[in-house]
Amino acid sequence: MPLPIETPAVLVDLDIARRNVHAFQAYADQHGIRVRPHIKTHKLPQMAELQLAAGAIGITCQKVSEAEAMVDGSPRITDVLITYNILGEAKLARLAGLHERVTLRVVADNPVVVDGMATYFADAAKPLTVLIECNTGADRCGVATPEAAAALARRIADAPGLRFDGLMTYPPADGAARVQAFMSEAKRLIEADGLEVPTITSGGTPSMMQAAEAPIATEYRPGTYIYNDRSLVARGVATWEDCALTVLATVVSVPAPNRAIIDAGSKVLTSDLLGLTGYGHVLGHDDIRIDQLSEEHGRLVSDGPIGLKVGEQVRVVPNHACVVTNMVDAVHIIGAGEPKAEWTVVARGRVL
Repeated sequence: MPLPIETPAVLVDLDIARRNVHAFQAYADQHGIRVRPHIKTHKLPQMAELQLAAGAIGITCQKVSEAEAMVDGSPRITDVLITYNILGEAKLARLAGLHERVTLRVVADNPVVVDGMATYFADAAKPLTVLIECNTGADRCGVATPEAAAALARRIADAPGLRFDGLMTYPPADGAARVQAFMSEAKRLIEADGLEVPTITSGGTPSMMQAAEAPIATEYRPGTYIYNDRSLVARGVATWEDCALTVLATVVSVPAPNRAIIDAGSKVLTSDLLGLTGYGHVLGHDDIRIDQLSEEHGRLVSDGPIGLKVGEQVRVVPNHACVVTNMVDAVHIIGAGEPKAEWTVVARGRVL
């Protein structure tokens, strides 16, 4: 039976999401790792509350505006880490407002960011807590060496209005050994300079079940784990049964025996490939490929008869769940295959 939901729509199976959250929390508890999930995947205060109830110590956000939306959305969100360099007076002003409301930590990987925050928070009632982002192989942001981390730690510690709290990294998949080596040396150098390193935070869903292989880290920040997606199934770290988020779409045309068109295009499924071929997996139809997207059309093809009819609904596991979340105003919560609620994605579009 088709679901009584207008399509295209994003569905979230709450039972699967809860199971995913508890599975990693159990692993982390077993190994003495604090969990600080990244909410960029769901952008929902209700899901953050589920994670906190399971044992998470706080949340991770990527942008100031995203953190504001989450804090506004739930009184239970009281501990926030923003893992992004923050620049500019407008953002710092909003950061200061957030700093007055919750326990807040931020990161920096260069003196310009540190000096900007120090100037703004020099006369604040309480210091802003800062961690240093370190590049342990992902080659995105982050200081390049433990020596650079130690130098920046001293700059933060000496800056007015700031308090040095530790180190942060987002490593590549299977990067636990590099995290352990980099962070151990950086910690040694920083402590030799007379500073404490109370927090070392790492993250990444693909390798989360190897988090204990970098025991130097005190906390871990998984994001996609709550939903999972096609990219994680392809990596072998999740199954289709672990995918809580799917896109519900309707077949609007079957113009050829081996081709069908659904009403979910790039504006819902997004164009993210993450190294994969095609734009998602159609559940229950392993023979079908989503080989092409335009803005409002998704093209499904098969080597044989497509086996779909106009008006039929399909459910698609997207390549990348996080970006799909940011494409819709609300998600439909389902349980036992039935719609239960509709939750507004309060942090949608919060990119400042």
